[in-house]
Amino acid sequence: MTTVVTFGCRLNAYESEVMREHAGDGDTVIVNTCAVTAEAERQARQAIRRLRRERPDARIVVTGCAAQVRPEAFADMPEVDQVLGNVDKLSPTVFALPPAERIVVTDIMQVRETAEHLVAGFDGRARAFVEVQQGCDHRCTFCIIPFGRGPNRSVPMGRVVDQIRALVAQGFAEVVLTGVDVTAYGGDLPGKPSLGQMVRRLLAQVPDLPRLRLSSLDPVEIDDDLLRAVAEEPRLMPHFHLSVQAGDDLVLKRMKRRHRAADVVAIAGRLRALRGEVALGADIIAGFPTEDEAMFARSLDLVDEAELTHLHVFPFSARPGTPAARMAPVAGDVVKARAARLRAKGEAAMAAFLASKVGSEVRVLVERDGGGFCEHYLPVRVAAPAGAVAAARIVAVDGDTLVGELVA
Repeated sequence: MTTVVTFGCRLNAYESEVMREHAGDGDTVIVNTCAVTAEAERQARQAIRRLRRERPDARIVVTGCAAQVRPEAFADMPEVDQVLGNVDKLSPTVFALPPAERIVVTDIMQVRETAEHLVAGFDGRARAFVEVQQGCDHRCTFCIIPFGRGPNRSVPMGRVVDQIRALVAQGFAEVVLTGVDVTAYGGDLPGKPSLGQMVRRLLAQVPDLPRLRLSSLDPVEIDDDLLRAVAEEPRLMPHFHLSVQAGDDLVLKRMKRRHRAADVVAIAGRLRALRGEVALGADIIAGFPTEDEAMFARSLDLVDEAELTHLHVFPFSARPGTPAARMAPVAGDVVKARAARLRAKGEAAMAAFLASKVGSEVRVLVERDGGGFCEHYLPVRVAAPAGAVAAARIVAVDGDTLVGELVA
């Protein structure tokens, strides 16, 4: 039996399904790691030790971004049989071969093509993830991910359309387009098609796809075609997650981000003007080096100014080899306290957003019997079978979940 344990992003979730199919039914445990924070790496190590206790005879393979960046650290663990890089893990034959080498990690900075993997199904999911882009050409000072994923490279539009058609034929009602820097899509393809052009083409060519979502978007790379799709295409779900990171312009400059706080507020306003009520999320880092209390307060202010509701808060975690790791750090207890304040701010914004939905009608993709997510990526409890897209009227809020009644 193959077990895949996934940490991190939606792209990792997609790649885990590719590996699950390649690994087949052997006695294999695959740990697909994340390198975004030191905590993510710690959790992966903890899981590896637990999995070895539970599966003493299994082949344990560690892969993902943390393994790509620090392969020796995982190879030194006695519980690990093999370490695979982010390119190597997707080989159709790698899990069928005996581990001739303990570390198999290709230099990802030399990779120039994105392998195209058609996933036959998604274990236990009603939505499917489709990789449209890999890698990142930017160098944010806090981020190690470009060294785990390599340079920007895109999947041709025709191949994306073909894969989504196949998933729709299998009965998937929702597809999420994933990548490392999705809004950089197409820059390496002939004609340089934008993400918005690709989205509009696939929606036109796959008319039976009920719902499409996008993973995290860079605020300054949202193109006019994508904005047109937001305005004109109801099948593009009105929930957008922005890679924001901070609300203070000096901190953003030190992060080497390409936007300023005003740009986030401006794109949030444009999205709402085009679509009415949209749900906006954001990644925000608390306690970036040199951040003082006034700088942090501007991140809190940005939550209100851009009307952000779906916050992903990260306490700053220095990654060795990044410029930010050499900057003057904020004290650990201050970082922790600021992250808690940001999370509380996000929880209050989410509670208000949930309350605003009472009395409204939503459409819920039911991911398990009795529950799923509506268009704005809010959890809804409703009496409908898994896999259905059910119309429901929201009658109450129960904690962090909406309660819906089916609409005939």
